[in-house]
Amino acid sequence: MADLTKTDLVEAIAEEAGLTKADAERALGAFIEVISKNLKRGKSVQITGFGTFERRVRKARKARNPQTGEEIKVPRTKVPAFKAGKALKDMVK
Repeated sequence: MADLTKTDLVEAIAEEAGLTKADAERALGAFIEVISKNLKRGKSVQITGFGTFERRVRKARKARNPQTGEEIKVPRTKVPAFKAGKALKDMVK
């Protein structure tokens, strides 16, 4: 079973929703853009039954350079995260 690429996903959305590939591509692009903009603003996006996209903050920490063993400081950073909803978890089981 191969992973879906963006092109495969657009084709699947077009077929499932009865859209043209161009319309499905625009819809997927808009979906990604809306989620990205909201995460950038620090807002989460909750899709009931599917899951929640959110922005998390990783604390600053110390790490080691694996090549030299030298200790380095890793700064605090913001990362996107996805938490699956119950319905999605149950479907995947």
